[in-house]
Amino acid sequence: QVFSHHCPFLMGPIECLTDVVTPDTDIQVTLSIFELASAAGIPCEVDPALVNVLAGSKTDGSSLEEDYKVACLLLVFVAVSLPLLASDPASVYNTEVDGYNNNIHCLAKAIIHVSAALFTIHNKNIETHLKEFLLVRVSRG
Repeated sequence: QVFSHHCPFLMGPIECLTDVVTPDTDIQVTLSIFELASAAGIPCEVDPALVNVLAGSKTDGSSLEEDYKVACLLLVFVAVSLPLLASDPASVYNTEVDGYNNNIHCLAKAIIHVSAALFTIHNKNIETHLKEFLLVRVSRG
């Protein structure tokens, strides 16, 4: 906010660039714009640093299709594990720390950011995969 107040001529164009990004925009262009925006302190839908780290951690010998399947299976694992995590005794709200002892309050944000990064790497629709995640979660009761 301070930067926007003192340098609107610099922040304005960066903010306009982030508004232009659509799901149809080329992935490399999107990541470049989000990297610029992140460096300027503007929150982005996809964290470019996380995308770079996850893209660089591919295992040798695995194909893109296998990596994509692993990303999908990770979401299924998380969806199926949520009830177990919620019933954990450490999943009780602690007023002293204004959160949960096992940091379960951070889980939703983590799921969104990691999913966005993983499916950006594979050039897939993030929203569709998160809707499928919710369907898997709801169908498990």
